[in-house]
Amino acid sequence: MTAPSRLVPVVFRALVCAAAVVGVVIDCVYGSVPVVLSYFTIWTNILVAVVFGSSAARAWRRRPDVAPLYRGGVLLFVLITGLVFHLILDNPSSPFDVAELDRLTGARAVANQLLHTVTPAGALLDFLLLTSPRTLRPRHAAQWLAYPLTYVTFALLRGALLAPDSARRYTYPFIDAARYGYARVALNALVLGAAFYALGLALVAADRFRPTPPLAPRPLRENRISSPARGPLK
Repeated sequence: MTAPSRLVPVVFRALVCAAAVVGVVIDCVYGSVPVVLSYFTIWTNILVAVVFGSSAARAWRRRPDVAPLYRGGVLLFVLITGLVFHLILDNPSSPFDVAELDRLTGARAVANQLLHTVTPAGALLDFLLLTSPRTLRPRHAAQWLAYPLTYVTFALLRGALLAPDSARRYTYPFIDAARYGYARVALNALVLGAAFYALGLALVAADRFRPTPPLAPRPLRENRISSPARGPLK
């Protein structure tokens, strides 16, 4: 890979990292930090910043990329963040549409698009154009379920511990146990979990059958100065 083309993944991943950082910082500046840090979107974009920042640094130093379990997981998490936002939370035909999203302006509107549109699109483009294929495994799809399970457990415990009149007691309407009850919330969580697992398997399948992108790094070849037979020099 030539020097200019080697810089492409470095710059692109650094930009995705920057988009996530800027979006999180804006939300923290304009909102209550404890509340902001309670959202799945924020959790996921922090992971995007960490993984893509690390990946950019590794590409710059010509080191192996972040492990597929984490790289693929972050891609899945941020894609689901974007899909849930656009199909459920910002969709007038959805029963869980959040009307206040239409009233966001200025920096808050910019942060909203960075966290829900720019980072998911950036992560997907990185997967399709800059990442070597055939590294994800079916077991990863099951392992990735630990992340949403951890978040839902946190969100429900947080809501149970806060006072009933607390603002944004439940971070998302589909896990609002005070409004819908725990049985409905459990059903919503199971449906989302099944969708999460199905999308994870689809991501693994897509990774297996997609072609190698021209800008993806090639596997490092082991250099030897003698044959692998017995001898002092290898």
